[in-house]
Amino acid sequence: MAVQWLVDLYTTIKEHGDPRTENLLLVKEPLYIIGLIVAYLFIVIKGPQWMAKREGFELRKALIVYNFFLVALSGWMTYEFFVTTVVNPETDVWCEPLNPVDTSHLRQRQFYVLWCYFFSKIIEFMDTFFFILRKKNRQITFLHVYHHSTILLLEWICIKYVPGSQSSLPAMINSFIHVLMYAYYMLSAFGPRIQKYLWWKRYLTKMQIIQFLAVFLHTSYAIKLECGFPKGFLWLLWSYMLSLFMLFSHFYKQAFTSKAKEKKDD
Repeated sequence: MAVQWLVDLYTTIKEHGDPRTENLLLVKEPLYIIGLIVAYLFIVIKGPQWMAKREGFELRKALIVYNFFLVALSGWMTYEFFVTTVVNPETDVWCEPLNPVDTSHLRQRQFYVLWCYFFSKIIEFMDTFFFILRKKNRQITFLHVYHHSTILLLEWICIKYVPGSQSSLPAMINSFIHVLMYAYYMLSAFGPRIQKYLWWKRYLTKMQIIQFLAVFLHTSYAIKLECGFPKGFLWLLWSYMLSLFMLFSHFYKQAFTSKAKEKKDD
């Protein structure tokens, strides 16, 4: 009985969705996403154990290339989201209902960049894998793993069920933040001679917190407007932004406020 219920649930999840995006890679079949997240969590658990008796890898050049690629990708996605969402005269950036028959050129362009954003979350698993290979296990926090594993699921839900401007605006804001974030990581990979000039990490974290607050408030307003966009997704996004805001705020307090206080006391 329970097995049949799970089969029926899986079939429902698989077969329902927006017909305009169902043929994009990894979108229709939920098994792929489940598999990717499970594989990621398995590597998070087993990777440090595998590296325990091995020397950590430096990977400086690989980090520079990887982070440069993500700066370029994030910059391109920011531009595409801006063109297809913010300056698109047919878009209501505050709350836009889904229109499953809209197959215009700009809408298709919007779907493509939204898919690229979704796929970038798979690429960003490498953030964690680099930590493991370099034996930077202290960087693999609950916040880090929670964010990387859950954002992929959220973006899969976006591209499969609710592709459109309401899903694109938070992605645009996050892509812009990632331009700055991966630029910081890229510069940091050059070593101590560059790292001494990277004084703006705390401000980058502040910007991340502000982004979550901005999306939270925007989503709250969309819920209030009741424009016809699926309420279930809006509440999911609202809850997710609240969780990230709280977790990142706690991280900021632990990483910067506490250190500043200790330094002052000394």
